[in-house]
Amino acid sequence: MFIHRRGLRAAAALAALTLGLAACSSQGGAQTEAGSGGGEGSVVTGGEEYTIAMVTHEAPGDSFWDKIRAGAEDAAAQHGIDLKYTNNDDAAQQATLINNAVQSNVDGIATTLVTPAALAGAVQSAIDAGIPVVGFNSGIDAYQDLGALMYFGSDETLAGKSVGQRIKDAGGKKAICVIQAQGSVALEARCAGVKATFPNTENLQVDGTDIPSVQSTLQAKLAEDKSIDWIVTLGAPIALTAMQAVEAANSDAKIATFDLSPEAAKAIKAGDIAFSVDQQPYVQGYEAIDSLWRYLSNGNDIGGGQPVLTGPSFVDETNIDQILPFAENNTR
Repeated sequence: MFIHRRGLRAAAALAALTLGLAACSSQGGAQTEAGSGGGEGSVVTGGEEYTIAMVTHEAPGDSFWDKIRAGAEDAAAQHGIDLKYTNNDDAAQQATLINNAVQSNVDGIATTLVTPAALAGAVQSAIDAGIPVVGFNSGIDAYQDLGALMYFGSDETLAGKSVGQRIKDAGGKKAICVIQAQGSVALEARCAGVKATFPNTENLQVDGTDIPSVQSTLQAKLAEDKSIDWIVTLGAPIALTAMQAVEAANSDAKIATFDLSPEAAKAIKAGDIAFSVDQQPYVQGYEAIDSLWRYLSNGNDIGGGQPVLTGPSFVDETNIDQILPFAENNTR
């Protein structure tokens, strides 16, 4: 059974606290809640403060991660956690960030596992140091093998299959699935899922950090192959770029995307994007931190070691009016 190294210190602290309470009981008792503020919106947990590192493969300029961070920061604020957020979209550098967190003696690590093989050694170093690790967002098929205790995210293969089925039901003829980050197991799983239910799907590799290049590549593809009537993008910024490419190429291709942003939600409202598959990144960020706090403070786990799914759910013309305000607030 895993016992965190802080547990021994907590036991000693509890013994000291018991003696202290006995000593001061004749003077009206002692304060039983930790923290000093307790102001509006704050939550006093009454437990030990923990330092938790969140390490992601966030790429520069990708607004998707704003929602991950918003959820993580809200959970940290609720539980009095010192949250250390770092990111790098290079697999080797992300592994270095995990190792840095281990060396800084954090109490827990929440990390994306987009490139499991490259991160396996770093995750193992955390486990060897007695630091619990939670996976989220990417790596649903690998987190258990790597030793992560819990996982929060979407089933990417299921999500892709759902998209392909919707395209098929809409009478689609040919789709391209745009992968914006090379080597991402999550993005590849999405496109594989689309192809599983809509076989006439072709993958198109682009560099998501170079938006002008993405637009020109998409525009050229649409001009070259007029039979393409659906574009599946795997991130909201790429969907917005696809809109520009469709217009420039004078194409009638419809756009489906994964993930939301305020701009993408407005485009769904306007009919420029047919639908989005939402994995609820705010929930992923919140639960990754909240679950570590619960594990560290009282030994509970969420999901019993099985993945906790935050998606997929569809956002389209039927529910966009309800969801748009939350998308604009970075909680959906």
